[in-house]
Amino acid sequence: MKNFLTCLFFVQTIGFVSAQTLEELKKQRVDLETKAAPVLAQADALKAEIDAVNAKIATFPGWYRGAFGTLGANFTGRNQWFSAGDLKDSKSTTIMGSFNVFANNLQEKYFWRNAGSLNLGWQKLKTGKEPAGVDPDFEPVADILNITSLFGYKLSSKLATSALGEYRTSVIRQFNDPGYLDVGVGVTYTPIKNMVFVFHPLNYNFVFAKDDSKFTPSLGCKIVGDYTYEIIKGVNWRSNLTGFFSYKNSDPSLHNGTWTNWFGFNIWKGIGVGAEFGIRYTEQEINELQNYYTVGLSYKI
Repeated sequence: MKNFLTCLFFVQTIGFVSAQTLEELKKQRVDLETKAAPVLAQADALKAEIDAVNAKIATFPGWYRGAFGTLGANFTGRNQWFSAGDLKDSKSTTIMGSFNVFANNLQEKYFWRNAGSLNLGWQKLKTGKEPAGVDPDFEPVADILNITSLFGYKLSSKLATSALGEYRTSVIRQFNDPGYLDVGVGVTYTPIKNMVFVFHPLNYNFVFAKDDSKFTPSLGCKIVGDYTYEIIKGVNWRSNLTGFFSYKNSDPSLHNGTWTNWFGFNIWKGIGVGAEFGIRYTEQEINELQNYYTVGLSYKI
């Protein structure tokens, strides 16, 4: 009985000391938070002033350049996984990446906007049924190169006459087969700094391909829309829509359009999580809606 009371006394004593220590730590935390509050408030105020100065700098004429990219990888392995059917013993490795750059010269009387994007992806699938010693190769699953250059002479602060050149092709397997080159003139409307609408009713769509009977150049109308927006602090979104409407009746249709969206979630000093999603429709390539996506680590310069 004596030993039991002694043990109970030690347990209560330890519990009291632990509780006392926890309360002291909580009080210490409150004291530190109270001391840090004015410093953090001052830092936030300075950051707001810096952002305001950067916003004023961005209104001045000159060159504005930037780059950002996303790299994603996916590794999948199965061993006698029944629900996978023929791929129950398969292994797959997918690597995808996208890279985007821009260089814009914004002046009082004119502008010159240049952009380039590259999206590449490879996949290696091992089904488990390959002959002994045979290792499958990486096969391309994404392959897009797009370069645009837009020049405009301002008629007003928001409206300009403009000329556009846009080139699109693949680079891994079928470079310039097909390749699309749009050259045209029209007008560009810029309601705000980060939003651009292009309407070129006089545009020629050159198509380079070995199968000339299927890939046909033609005269038509070119439209482009581009918008960049910071949804919340550290979360950015860019959307680009480009389309060509041919004046020539043909089967398959000579129209084409591509809509691409980029999302960036900044975590630390330009490093974060990025996502890219694109859809495309052109009967000259395939009479179905195409799409691709990439999710992975991102970096913004």
